[in-house]
Amino acid sequence: MPVFRLSDRISFPPAHFASTNGLLAIGGDLSESRLLMAYRMGIFPWFSEEDPILWWSPDPRLVLFPDEVKVSRRLSRTLRQGEFTITADVAFDRVIEQCAATRFEKGEPTWLTDDMANAYKGLHEMGYAHSIETWHEERLAGGLYGISLGGVFFGESMFALVSNASKAALVYLCRYMSGQHFDMIDCQVTTDHLIRMGAREISRKEFLRRLDASMQRRTDRGRWPVRMDDTRAGKPVSVTGP
Repeated sequence: MPVFRLSDRISFPPAHFASTNGLLAIGGDLSESRLLMAYRMGIFPWFSEEDPILWWSPDPRLVLFPDEVKVSRRLSRTLRQGEFTITADVAFDRVIEQCAATRFEKGEPTWLTDDMANAYKGLHEMGYAHSIETWHEERLAGGLYGISLGGVFFGESMFALVSNASKAALVYLCRYMSGQHFDMIDCQVTTDHLIRMGAREISRKEFLRRLDASMQRRTDRGRWPVRMDDTRAGKPVSVTGP
């Protein structure tokens, strides 16, 4: 498949035209309107600082259905003991900056350039992007962020400074999403960590079909409940493993 070059016009080719490695297009910009169009079409940006803007739609696609999240017995015990306080949209800027810093400190490449971070901060101000924060002893210990559209949460990145902190954020995100009848979390790219927590691969064709149905739902913009660990909605998650 060819890789498309985007113009100044805000548009994308259909996601099913992506190459075998998932690359669909190059160029364009990171404006809020282009980003929102991309996510609604099953496309996301992913590139390094020295690269042009690259747009992807991988096949297969990793997704996590909220009711299928798996929690180890150790994590379940940690959550029951109340070691963490879980909040939403309290420290979005800090979460996205820490996601980038954590990868940088590990010597890993990061796609969270200043332009990318600023774009997501703009979407947060518009009520589309959200963060889940995990606090331990009143300090930010972990978290995640992503985009909420229709019935889908498009997960972008997560970090942990304390063991299980990012996992706790994901569990409470799933509990909240289950209570709000969300359809799925788009995890984008397969990782062992997310597979262990219940995520699974589906074909791009199935993902796009589910996405199209989810995008028919109204998007609720604005701040999410501050105390996520006080949210009782949603089904109990399954406890597995050690």
